[in-house]
Amino acid sequence: MNIGYYPGCALHGSSADYETSVRACMKALDVQLDELDDWICCGATAAHSINHKLSVALPARNLGIAEKMKLKQVFAPCPMCSMELKKASDEIQASPERRKEMEEIVETPLSGAVDVWNLVQVFQEVGYDVIAEKATGKLDAFKPACYYGCLLTRPPKTLKFDDPEDPTSMEELLAKLGAEPVEWNSKTVCCGAGLTLCDEQGVAEQSYKILQDAIDHGANCVVVACPMCQVNLDMRQADAKKLGLTKDVPIFYLSDLVSMALGIKGKQLGFGKRFVSIPKEMKEA
Repeated sequence: MNIGYYPGCALHGSSADYETSVRACMKALDVQLDELDDWICCGATAAHSINHKLSVALPARNLGIAEKMKLKQVFAPCPMCSMELKKASDEIQASPERRKEMEEIVETPLSGAVDVWNLVQVFQEVGYDVIAEKATGKLDAFKPACYYGCLLTRPPKTLKFDDPEDPTSMEELLAKLGAEPVEWNSKTVCCGAGLTLCDEQGVAEQSYKILQDAIDHGANCVVVACPMCQVNLDMRQADAKKLGLTKDVPIFYLSDLVSMALGIKGKQLGFGKRFVSIPKEMKEA
């Protein structure tokens, strides 16, 4: 499978370990990632609150690049990026006037017809059974709380992905790979990462509630598919402990666990960059 790849700013910056993990598992699954030529920031998180036209033009330029490269799909690992790309695509397709305006701004033809996939959707396209067949080990050391956050499934009319209130796509994949996902209450609750610089106490309290809920329901780790969620829940645990968090909770990307099931060791996945130490039995799973 060959698909377009839009890493976005986070994966080339603060969440470079996510890109390491994504590229490792995609290589193991024979998925070739064709990175967009000269891509730019999609405008998340600020553009939509400042200038609507700009918030459409920024992701539209990336969609135009994908069309020039004759790509039918673009994979954006960050849910904020995939959401912005899909919103722009919908707006371009819904209004000929808006499409013409965007074409003039980004100086390239646009149809809005490029499909945008998140990480889970790429795994779905590969096929959960195919991934399970390629697996060389079981994830029986993992009892993950699968955390979707507020953007992987929302807004539902735009994303059309899984149940926005009770998604199960990550649990289904990890169960096939031998993990034991837990049932818990906070899988779609916002972690507050967008407020991390302006309301540190509020974000610490929200992170504590999510992490303690995972612990209370028997999880020994949390699995995410968003770079902001991973950084926030990982980084905020020192503050959460002051609020009563009862133990450390390793925060994994979904691509980490898939990679390990495919025989890729933790030392190849950027685990050394995490704030919370990962237990030996998980690193060597």
